[in-house]
Amino acid sequence: MYEYELQQLRTADLIRRADHERLVREAARARRAARGEAAQNSAEHESHSRGFRRTRSARAA
Repeated sequence: MYEYELQQLRTADLIRRADHERLVREAARARRAARGEAAQNSAEHESHSRGFRRTRSARAA
């Protein structure tokens, strides 16, 4: 009986750990998505467009 109870405790602990790790992964994924969305919507991102860059050439000697 004692071994059965220990196994039940281990199982419950593993389930709790798996749920916690899943929540941590989901939170990290949500933060990354929010950062990416904020970067796309920022005014700074729009102000640095590639169409207005000057081409650099080597200096003449």
